[in-house]
Amino acid sequence: MAAYILADVDVTDPEQYAEYRKLSTAAFLAHGVKPLARGGATTRLEGREPGRIVVLPFDSVAAARAFYDSPEYRKARSAREGAAVMNMLIVEGD
Repeated sequence: MAAYILADVDVTDPEQYAEYRKLSTAAFLAHGVKPLARGGATTRLEGREPGRIVVLPFDSVAAARAFYDSPEYRKARSAREGAAVMNMLIVEGD
């Protein structure tokens, strides 16, 4: 079953966050991940105003988790510390 990593990001330090973007892009490339959405314009229909939205597709929950736990993405996550407030989750899909 397909899975997606969904992230809602409130960037608090754009300069430091740029390093995270660089490292996360390298992690995407290393794992063959092509973002479906990455910071595009949003239109709020209900609820709170979102931050920067990212949607990443995977073949399975296990593949999404393996990406998240990978050395490449751990390095990116470390660079993001203090630069953003992240709400990230894995959701099963079709």
